[in-house]
Amino acid sequence: MHASASALRTLIKGGRVVNDDYTQEADVYIENGVIQLVGRELMIPGGAKVIDATGKLVMPGGIDTSTHFQETFMNMTSVDDYYLGTKAALVGGSTMIVGYVLPDKETSLLEAYERARNLADPKVCCDYSLHVGVTWWSPQVQCEMEQLVNDLGVNSFQTYMTYKDQYMLRDNELYQVFRACKSLGAIACVHAENGDLVAEGAKEALELGITGPEGIDISRPEEVEAEATHRAITIANRTHCPLYLVNISSKSAANIIASARMHGNIIYGETTLAHTTLNGSSYYHPDWSHAAAHVTAPPLRLDASTPNYLMSMLASDTINVVASDHRPFTIKQKAVGKEDFTKIPHGVTGVQDRMTVIWEKGVVGGKMDENCFVAVTSSNAAKIFNLYPKKGRIVPGADADIVVWDPEATRTISVSTQVQGGDVNLHENMRCHGVPLVTISRGRVVYEDGIFTCAEGTGKFCPLRPFSEFVYKKLIQREKSLSAKPVDRAPYAGDVAVVLNTKKDMSLNSEHQSRVTTRHSGARDLHESSFSLSGSQVDDHLPKRPVSRVLAPPGGHSNGIW
Repeated sequence: MHASASALRTLIKGGRVVNDDYTQEADVYIENGVIQLVGRELMIPGGAKVIDATGKLVMPGGIDTSTHFQETFMNMTSVDDYYLGTKAALVGGSTMIVGYVLPDKETSLLEAYERARNLADPKVCCDYSLHVGVTWWSPQVQCEMEQLVNDLGVNSFQTYMTYKDQYMLRDNELYQVFRACKSLGAIACVHAENGDLVAEGAKEALELGITGPEGIDISRPEEVEAEATHRAITIANRTHCPLYLVNISSKSAANIIASARMHGNIIYGETTLAHTTLNGSSYYHPDWSHAAAHVTAPPLRLDASTPNYLMSMLASDTINVVASDHRPFTIKQKAVGKEDFTKIPHGVTGVQDRMTVIWEKGVVGGKMDENCFVAVTSSNAAKIFNLYPKKGRIVPGADADIVVWDPEATRTISVSTQVQGGDVNLHENMRCHGVPLVTISRGRVVYEDGIFTCAEGTGKFCPLRPFSEFVYKKLIQREKSLSAKPVDRAPYAGDVAVVLNTKKDMSLNSEHQSRVTTRHSGARDLHESSFSLSGSQVDDHLPKRPVSRVLAPPGGHSNGIW
């Protein structure tokens, strides 16, 4: 009993505790999966495991808000199941993931949710939650959304403006989904690309003989993302629904978000590891396998300055979250599109490398400090999806999801040493500063000194409560200031014209007027046309007058009757 109790006690000693808003020298005492004390010279019970964090950072574990484990997409199933995927997350310093439920059109959201839970619960090594996709609209979908929010711990719904005939919703359907989200206190998540233009662009590219991975760049230019981003913001604004835009990939889309946020719109943005660190030049690589490995949507942008720009947007809190969008496929799976780029399944890796690469490019690169790093990799996600401060913060009472981080240590990324699935790593041979030394999940040390010690199924599903205060407090106040009100005025007291109320009345009146011919004293009515294209004319009884025909060019001299 004593050994069991002591195993649940951990003291992290001598480190610098980093939250999103401050850094302090402090020890952290954990008991029964919860942070109990944060401070110096703590009085704690004996028998606790002591982790020496001298010279290290003690940070909230990462929250990866976009993962696709064991998901069938574009007729292929991603290679990581929930065990391998969450194991890779923990090894990389993330202690919670959010997965996706993507039901096919005309199928039940509830049944798809239950299938995902049945796949995940026996496998997960860390805590997880789920976004549920809305791929069609009907009264049934609305009822199931209500049940998912009220009874099953879902507070976000994913929609697509692309993937035509598969997941794409039209504007009127988005409007209804956003209204439902607003009434339920949920977050509307949107992948914004103009699906019609993407489909036409792909068709044109194929007609030109462009069948390789470069077609993803040619058929999905950033203007189709920018247009859809603006449209999604407009629909969300009209429905007073908070909006969470995912997979932001371009400067123009980021600028539209920045402008809307400046005008007070309740918008949050998520970009991905790949989009903030890589560009689209790989699509034109002569090796088809290399090019195909980078295929994702929206595509990586050809403009080499885009990743740096998106990292700056993260650092300035214009874009709030960076996720992995981890959906790994093997080259063999991608090869189903070797003769047609539209059949290459979209997906890249990143759940294991997200924290390290963002530290290297963001913090070491001078774009952000350690507090901003915690914000974009953990705290902001916790706030938006109503997990804060149980997740995303090191304070007494919070879940003990912690990573001990060595900012000076380095590692070289390689597919040969990765835990995550896939046979390609987009950051192959990249040398990164910033390495997780110890990962703690709900008070359990699951990764230490390169050794993973966690059994599958030990993670838990985290129900997400609706009406996140971080999101809806702003929205409620904005609605109060911008709500439409009728003008208080005296009623109109003048005359009102008679209006024909039916089409039948209008057609009868029109037919009657067409039959009436007015005559004035037997004379011809000069207001009535006598012109007819055929048959007898009204002036046939009059004698014909002689006519002198004058031939002259326009403006020329005439010797006629003049």
